[in-house]
Amino acid sequence: MKKYEGFLWEEMTWEQIEAYLENVDTVILPCGAIEQHGPHLPVDIDYYDAKYLSYKVAEACSDPKPLVLPAIPFGVSYHHQDFKGTLSVSNNALSAFVYDLGMSLAKNGIKKIIIINGHGDNAPTLNYAAQMINRDAKIFVCVDTGETSDVDISKLTDTANDIHAGDIETSTTLAIRPEMVQMEKAKDATLTFGSDYLNFDNSRSVNWYVRTSKISESGVMGDPTKATAEKGQKMWDVMIRNLVSFVDEIKTKSLEELYQKRY
Repeated sequence: MKKYEGFLWEEMTWEQIEAYLENVDTVILPCGAIEQHGPHLPVDIDYYDAKYLSYKVAEACSDPKPLVLPAIPFGVSYHHQDFKGTLSVSNNALSAFVYDLGMSLAKNGIKKIIIINGHGDNAPTLNYAAQMINRDAKIFVCVDTGETSDVDISKLTDTANDIHAGDIETSTTLAIRPEMVQMEKAKDATLTFGSDYLNFDNSRSVNWYVRTSKISESGVMGDPTKATAEKGQKMWDVMIRNLVSFVDEIKTKSLEELYQKRY
């Protein structure tokens, strides 16, 4: 990953942060996971991609740019633990950590926290933490787990239930880290379920949970053989563009404007 300068929280002195916060009250918090991604991808996909997306979004935002916090590498990944390399923390541990961090940010003067979540199964936990931060600190907190872009990215793949280490994640990795992909080990692992309401890509599906090993021998859920770097770059372009538009809107408005004075 290239060197990013000017908006990384951890690279500033306290005096620099104090000065920066005179003009910016918005931070981006990347949150990922370290977990198996099949035989062909590294275990850092969700962590690396959350960082990369956060950095690229901040870089493309208008000045003054939002501050980007150090990424949280570990997530709620118990369902992948039958595959070696997966490191998981509990829902309680992650939510408590994010809550404490959010409250500390509020004490620094931050009024808007945008959590970019690289791991779908973190979403319930992160949303809970966001609610609690909002309740206690009375600041704006949101979680994006792809909501700003999933509808567009789904049009770039025709693989059903492509949710883990399949066409999408293999394509996005080929676009930015091709040396990390072992395509010779990629195999189609498209999933089918006994009810349409269990299909992950069905807009009417219910939220449900299962250990990965129960539905996939390789840990893959999707078809990585269809992946291309060109497709992956288009996906990154969509995610970055949509998030930049969102973050710039949030960054430039007061809480009163965001809430339309009803808060």
